[in-house]
Amino acid sequence: MKQAAYDLTTELVHHAYQPPADFVSLLPAVHKASTVVFPNVAAMRERRWLDKSSYTYGLHGTPTTYLLEERLCTLEGGRQCLLVPSGLAAIGCVSLSLLKAGDEVLIPDNAYGPNKSLAEAELVQWGITHQYYDPMDLADLAARISERTRLVWIEVPGSVSMEFADLAAMVALCRERGVISALDNTWGAGLAFKPFDLDGDGSHRLGVDVSVQALTKYPSGGGDVLMGSVMTVNQALHLRLKLTHMRLGLGVSGNDSETVLRSLPSIALRYRAHDLSARELARWLQQQPAVVQVLHPALPGSPGHAHWARLCGAANAGQGAAAGLFSVVIDPRYTQDQVDVLCDSLRLFKLGYSWGGPTSLVVPYEIETMRQRSVTQLQPGTVVRFNIGLEAVEDLRADLAQALAKAFG
Repeated sequence: MKQAAYDLTTELVHHAYQPPADFVSLLPAVHKASTVVFPNVAAMRERRWLDKSSYTYGLHGTPTTYLLEERLCTLEGGRQCLLVPSGLAAIGCVSLSLLKAGDEVLIPDNAYGPNKSLAEAELVQWGITHQYYDPMDLADLAARISERTRLVWIEVPGSVSMEFADLAAMVALCRERGVISALDNTWGAGLAFKPFDLDGDGSHRLGVDVSVQALTKYPSGGGDVLMGSVMTVNQALHLRLKLTHMRLGLGVSGNDSETVLRSLPSIALRYRAHDLSARELARWLQQQPAVVQVLHPALPGSPGHAHWARLCGAANAGQGAAAGLFSVVIDPRYTQDQVDVLCDSLRLFKLGYSWGGPTSLVVPYEIETMRQRSVTQLQPGTVVRFNIGLEAVEDLRADLAQALAKAFG
């Protein structure tokens, strides 16, 4: 018998066999690595990761993450993309990269709550101040921009209360004042409008500087992945963000990247299905006696509807796009306990945060307890947010009808 050159365990670790390279499948391969191997010392010294031309370490990119980043650029119309572990991590990466002691950030008062908490609990410790502005009042934003303002966060529609601000006007104001604009585009997902081409004509005359998404929502589509993205079109700005991304050690797994890659081809179909069902149910809920207001950007009378129609309708042949999310205001004559009964009585709507997955969700809120929020356009009452999943709309309507009857008679 031929004597093995190495011990069996060593042979298994350093096995010589490599499969043939000409394998092509419909779905991309999953590359998982922390360590990346170099052929020689010269290659180790010469390789660069900043321009995505090669690989140096798993945290800085693999073929799988590079591929996902490029496809997300196609989705949103960006040129450079960074992947992070969550939507909140995307917000944090942007704020930590672009702000320093003595700077100020402006945040809409109806923004995603953790963005506000980051400013209140963390940024303030580093000497970074913040102000909240009324997103439905352009003059209020203009008045708050000062020589210390370096970053303006924008979110359309607003979290939970769903006001749709004049995004194009706010971005134009930021550009005029020389302030970086950053958009939380999780709701739009690159489908309702193009954040870097707000004119919608391909000119790119007007667009945000940075777009972040929680890929957890529509790009993933399954309710089982946490991931975020940071998108730009300006190379210098991208490199600034990328270096912060590297220093913070932000990375995503190959398996999670694969899941999002697998879901992307169906995102437009899923988004439209969520949208159509949500509009039908929102219109039906407008007719229910216990509901005093439905907050859905595509419905006339909802705060900012005209802004939505101008931005999202033009980009979608007049049909518009509006995701699958809306809120309702329950008549204040009903107690919080009764609203809780409504939510607990739903069979198909599950109690849970997040949205964009196949399962419909419901969450009750007390809008008055949300800090620093303009509520002048909302009717009094308890707010309930619905995420419409991919169930049959007639089944969801029947579920809502029985729960409304049980809670409010």
